[in-house]
Amino acid sequence: MTPAISAAGLERRYRDHRALTDVAFEVDTPCITGLLGRNGAGKSTLLRILAGQEFATAGHVRVFGAEPLEDDTVLRRMILVREDQTYPDLRVRHAVAAAALLYPNWDADLAGTLLDAYDLPPARPVKKLSRGMRTALGLTIGLAARAELTLFDEPCAGLDGVARALFYDQLLADYAAHPRCIVLSTHLIDEAAELLDRVLVLDRGRLILDAPADDLRGTMTSVTGPADSVERLIAGRTTLDRRTMGTRTTAVMVGRLDDRDRELADHLRLRLERVTLQQLAGYAAEQHDRTGLTAARTP
Repeated sequence: MTPAISAAGLERRYRDHRALTDVAFEVDTPCITGLLGRNGAGKSTLLRILAGQEFATAGHVRVFGAEPLEDDTVLRRMILVREDQTYPDLRVRHAVAAAALLYPNWDADLAGTLLDAYDLPPARPVKKLSRGMRTALGLTIGLAARAELTLFDEPCAGLDGVARALFYDQLLADYAAHPRCIVLSTHLIDEAAELLDRVLVLDRGRLILDAPADDLRGTMTSVTGPADSVERLIAGRTTLDRRTMGTRTTAVMVGRLDDRDRELADHLRLRLERVTLQQLAGYAAEQHDRTGLTAARTP
């Protein structure tokens, strides 16, 4: 089966820096993939290349087996919703009507539902919308397009908690009813963590982690308690972070815990907390050579 996305040896160089270096991965469909990493990691550059909006300096990208750049048959199968999305001098209803003409899987009922849910006034010029309302318009178009490949670049910028929750709920519901390939680049990792099937982590332009989300959950644990007790539990294990305040120590331990570990922790009166996906992505960026988590490379 042809993957939705395939990248090999992908590089993007600018005059003063290299945004992507030897990036290689494949994403099958259906799947919700989280594209994670710090500011400047290369996430937006990668999404623009996938969407045919920017050239790669080296390597190649294939979307549904074809080069996306200037290929209308491929471009009509995908949509990129960007944080800095710009629109022509149109009213909201005109922007939605234009999108309906571009995307063959467009769902007008869903678009109307989302316009109402986000209180977007159809007659208002887009340029007079607040930042949050412009974001909501982008989400409306991105979801209602039902493109086979849907790319969201920081989709929740400017939205409050209620609006973000509405987006996540609608995204998951629509994905369940109409499975497709969705790539979600976001700083709000823990909010979206339960949506993700796959995780890609970029750091300084390099892909440092590529794994199913379920394989990552529970791979790191934060241990807190008396220093001597913590040392007893973590003896012989890889630790990524260790902090001591007074007589209490907190350490982040790599590796899954078994029943014996949990029994010992309970006996030693240690507090165990699962490291979140957001924290894990941070550790992968800072100390990926020690996490035991490595980027899977395509042949």
